Amino acid sequence: MSFKDSLNELYNAMFRSSYSPITGGILLALLVILLEMWYRPWGIVGGLRNWGEWVLYGIGFLEEAPQHPLWFSSSVLDLGLLLGAFLSATLAQEFGIRIPPKLEIIKGIVAGILMGIGSALAQGCNVGGFYMAIANLSASGIAMMLGLMVGVFIGVKYLLWEIEHFSSQGGIEISTKKINPLLGLIALFILFYGIYAYFTSDNENGVKLGGAFLLTAGIGFIMHRSRLCMVNAFREPFLSGEATMAKGVALSLFLTTLGVLFIKMAGIQEANVYVTPTFIWGSLIGGIIFGAAMVVAGGCGSGSLWRVGEGQVKLMIVVVFFSLTNAILRYYLDNVWEIWDKGILGKAVYLPDIFGYGGAFIILAIVILLWYLFVDWNEKTEKFVIGL
Repeated sequence: MSFKDSLNELYNAMFRSSYSPITGGILLALLVILLEMWYRPWGIVGGLRNWGEWVLYGIGFLEEAPQHPLWFSSSVLDLGLLLGAFLSATLAQEFGIRIPPKLEIIKGIVAGILMGIGSALAQGCNVGGFYMAIANLSASGIAMMLGLMVGVFIGVKYLLWEIEHFSSQGGIEISTKKINPLLGLIALFILFYGIYAYFTSDNENGVKLGGAFLLTAGIGFIMHRSRLCMVNAFREPFLSGEATMAKGVALSLFLTTLGVLFIKMAGIQEANVYVTPTFIWGSLIGGIIFGAAMVVAGGCGSGSLWRVGEGQVKLMIVVVFFSLTNAILRYYLDNVWEIWDKGILGKAVYLPDIFGYGGAFIILAIVILLWYLFVDWNEKTEKFVIGL
């Protein structure tokens, strides 16, 4: 084998071959732990809301300008994920503009609105409200997990009903394979220039933002290469019984929780970070709404972004309406109704305050293990498979 052949083999293995959900889950956990050590926990909704707030500010709905997207940490995390997924898609020549049929466009609008509502009530989507909430030892993560399961079950029932009554065939795909290598080089330039610009800026958070931009680009790359999708993880056990993705996400969640446990015990990150006043009703109700909507959308918070990165127009529509709806509802929840101060949707519950770090980790490990065992058992018995 020549040196050129070796390089081609390495390139194909890294940039074109698909990673397994288990590999993707492990790599995701590693990057998420590093991100929390470097700067802050991973999140999706805050960045989307920031983008929506700029639109609302532009049309006069908001009087005060939001923080600049390039200097607002939540926005930078989303931009990094989006760029990383785009880089993965172009290097693998998988990027293309995929325009869905009319029914899918309508579903994207409705699902985006509902995802905005659900994430506002839970103060987070599948990432901040579930994955990172559990990892940061918050009881609200367990409540949203239960809500997501119920919501996904409802969403699957709807999809089966839709298949029986409506046709969603059609759509257009615009191939960009010829220019994908060029697009990939442009993405690499933007990535390295962005990191350089942050690290050399005078902003006090420039270095932190530069590292976060790099790490979330890695997250987007890994999620695209492994097709790591929390919609799939929650949906497929009910739809087909297949549990590979759910096992990958469960393993990832366990590893991230273990890593963040030590981060918080060491005082690297403040104890109450990502512990929101939404336990139990905000997280539970928000989880049900978000879970049903993400099934209809075909992407969750993180999944929608990395699918945008590969050219999915339906998910672009989802992200737009998700962002705007979340921004509007959070404006009223935070500033007009002041609902968090009244405790209507719940309270902040940091599990170590009640059970200690050891007890909190054992409880969360049991929750994750039960999920893993359930999907494994269901894959073998198909007891909860709704099916087509």
